[in-house]
Amino acid sequence: MVKATSVAMVSLHICTRCDFDSRVGCWIGNEKGKWNKLAASTKAPKLGMSISPLASYSALAETRWSSRAKFYKEVLKDAREKFTQEISFQSKDKDISLAKALLYVASEDEAFMAFNREMDAYSLQNERRSASFPSDNTVDWKCVEAMPLAGKNMSGWMAELDSIAREVEAELVPRDIGCHLVEVLDAVNVVLFKSRGFKRSSVIVDSKCSYLHSVLSSGYCSAILLSVIYIEVCRRLNLIIVGSRIGEEFLIWPQTGNPEELFKVTSGHSLFGIVNGKCVDDPRSMASDIDSNSLSGLEIATNRDIIGIALANLMRIHWKRASRANHGLMLTSPLRSVGNSDEKFKKTDASSVPLLRPQDLRLAITASQRLLILQPHNWALRRDHGMMLYYSREYEEAVQELSICMAFAPEEEAEVLEAFVEKLHLLRVESSWKNLGRKGRLTVT
Repeated sequence: MVKATSVAMVSLHICTRCDFDSRVGCWIGNEKGKWNKLAASTKAPKLGMSISPLASYSALAETRWSSRAKFYKEVLKDAREKFTQEISFQSKDKDISLAKALLYVASEDEAFMAFNREMDAYSLQNERRSASFPSDNTVDWKCVEAMPLAGKNMSGWMAELDSIAREVEAELVPRDIGCHLVEVLDAVNVVLFKSRGFKRSSVIVDSKCSYLHSVLSSGYCSAILLSVIYIEVCRRLNLIIVGSRIGEEFLIWPQTGNPEELFKVTSGHSLFGIVNGKCVDDPRSMASDIDSNSLSGLEIATNRDIIGIALANLMRIHWKRASRANHGLMLTSPLRSVGNSDEKFKKTDASSVPLLRPQDLRLAITASQRLLILQPHNWALRRDHGMMLYYSREYEEAVQELSICMAFAPEEEAEVLEAFVEKLHLLRVESSWKNLGRKGRLTVT
């Protein structure tokens, strides 16, 4: 005879793939055979069995959870597709909206983090074995553009940029000087840095400084996102701002036939310095070497380039956060040890892979995926992407990415990658064996 505890165990462990049959008062498996026979041979009145509130709650909660997971999956897919469309190479670069592209980035990452928060809440609810349902987190939006980001949807944040531009126009009215370039830039600086209180963070430790909606909300931002805001606001004022990557800095300035006026010092600062921050006065920075003569020789970044820089910074900050507990760990650290003859480097089991913070690692991987859409032939980027997949223990995907990378990499780098990919093949096989060992049908005796 099957004990009552065994039947209860069945109801708890297979509720995700079973249906409830009120005729016999227990869970009936979708598969023909053992579960059905068990249910048919077990009469609830005889054993004093009935469906517990916990079992009913678990099944209904699981159904609701599956629905939420499907919903977030669709949101993630929609955000990625919209981002890809926005930066499509079929579009002219001038038609790409920096703000829209980066808001799609924020929407995808925020949806992923929201899903994780709900998953944690769901797990906590199960651990407490509460018979009451959590509040229904139904949403009243159907597309990624309507998704709330810090209280506003995408249209709301685009309107925020429009509002900043109107404040600049209002700042220009009492000056009564028309649209002279110097005065317009000064008005933009007054609104951004004095009225709005934007602050450029030299050292980024909070990932929020790398998301456009968070920056517009808090005022604290990375240098590249401040440049994006500057470009977007000036575009609304019919003033074209261009930029260029100089060393580790991204510098911006207005298109002008008279660059000397950008470097004219007034009250201790030039307009070029106010726009780009302290880096232009720092002798350790390559930006300090730029003057009106060298400005015209710089390579102007495209909108796709600017988005790529923002994504690279985002990937970097999430990687730093993911590897915080492993001081000094670099993406390419495992590649250095491949050719080492020391016995400890010959270890090929997965236990040698450092443990990283999973959410930040996944966000770093997501950022690199978007970067690869922009730069599919960048071998170094694809190598870094493959290495992050390795750290995430996604060995099959890592092998695929690093194998593609070998086709574009210089010969010396390709040789190192080839040796590492051989090691990954062993890890992939080992991982598949372990996964097979975990599989198996639940049996009740």
